[in-house]
Amino acid sequence: MPARPLGAITRGTTNPNRLRRVDRYLAHRYGRLLRGAADPLVVDLGYGASPVTTLELAARLRAAAPAVRVVGLEIDPARVAVAAEAADPPRVEFRRGGFELAGLRPVLVRALNVLRQYDEAEVPAAWTALRQGLAAGGAAIDGTCDELGRLACWVTLTAAGPVALTLAARLSTLDHPAMFAERLPKALIHRNVPGEPVHDFLSTLDACWRDAAPYAAFGARQRFATAVRATRAAGWPIDPEPDRWRRGELTVGWPAVAPAAASDTRQRGR
Repeated sequence: MPARPLGAITRGTTNPNRLRRVDRYLAHRYGRLLRGAADPLVVDLGYGASPVTTLELAARLRAAAPAVRVVGLEIDPARVAVAAEAADPPRVEFRRGGFELAGLRPVLVRALNVLRQYDEAEVPAAWTALRQGLAAGGAAIDGTCDELGRLACWVTLTAAGPVALTLAARLSTLDHPAMFAERLPKALIHRNVPGEPVHDFLSTLDACWRDAAPYAAFGARQRFATAVRATRAAGWPIDPEPDRWRRGELTVGWPAVAPAAASDTRQRGR
């Protein structure tokens, strides 16, 4: 581990149950990977002033992979000292560390509401550090959510690079999908402008949501699933997971929404 952790101290604000949507995604998507791992290690990077969401992550992942162990990392030594009182080694530990992951080789990394507080130009180096620290076949999540966890967006990274963007919402409070724009990860939040792929994507999803208004009579879940299905039919490479759509969650391939300057190979799967 480097003498100094890689990164900067962030505000550290959090709330209980704030990260439930990404936790459920991780359990659903990577439960089998964790169960099959020789060392099912998960890192919660930048857990903030309170360790509550790290403890929640451990509990939710243990339901899918009982042997999982979680290490919370923070740059601020004072936060590590406070969190240490809640540790339950070896299942849950807290250490000082940053994007270098304290020299650990986790199967999964959850970094929520961390890079949001950085400059966009700092994202590529942070992503590279995260990807290089993963165990074989592992993944890292970089994302943002609102204060109550009702609206969240995150990018999934693997050793090869970013692979997907996921949007998740409490549908009873979602007025329209354009609301996701305010919680896009740092790599995309300044790209929601005409001419950028992510803007085209959100515009299509929003238009399909409006067209699906008649389905509101059957509930928000049915309306959202209908809108996502129509967006996928329009050519966007959304994972075919209707059960997840009805939960207010969709995952789209990263090449289709990547920043315009980042790639010359963006494809919508048309």
